[in-house]
Amino acid sequence: MHETSLGGTLRDYLTGEEIDETTFEEFRQLLARLLVEEKGYPRDRLKAKVPLTYCVDGEEFERSVDFVLYGEAGKPIFIIMFCAGDVGTFERETVCAARLIEGGPVPYALVTDTMDATLLDVKTGDTVARSMNAVPEYEKLLEMVEQADMKPLTDEQREKQTRVFHTYCGFVCGDHCEVSLPPMPGKK
Repeated sequence: MHETSLGGTLRDYLTGEEIDETTFEEFRQLLARLLVEEKGYPRDRLKAKVPLTYCVDGEEFERSVDFVLYGEAGKPIFIIMFCAGDVGTFERETVCAARLIEGGPVPYALVTDTMDATLLDVKTGDTVARSMNAVPEYEKLLEMVEQADMKPLTDEQREKQTRVFHTYCGFVCGDHCEVSLPPMPGKK
């Protein structure tokens, strides 16, 4: 399933602005409310639909990261990717995005369909916790981030992660997502 416009608008929980209503936006809004109201995330440090721009073979592509949490210094510390389908299918793509996000890599990432979730250690790619209870409280997340030992990617690591990420974007999205992917074979 892919994200499509429903032709209406709704008020964004984080910004208060009117935004397009899509097949997934209601779920993003519920997730934003959960993060702020139940998990204690500061609304002003949580940004939605942050573009992740990357280059493959000289061509630029873009994929949105559903939520990025920024620390006090303005550096990203946590990302959340929403998925439609089996959460496990999106884990590797989420780890790649967390490694490639501008200002990253971030130490932890979460992928969720709002019914299930996986909290991931970005350095190792390992699962830290699974279920909606895996969404960490803000203060606990800050402790985890403080203890993490993250280093910037080398150029070689970045190239490899970019190719893996691009491949996952193609497999998962195909020609249906709002990303700049090359056309599917046989389509123009």
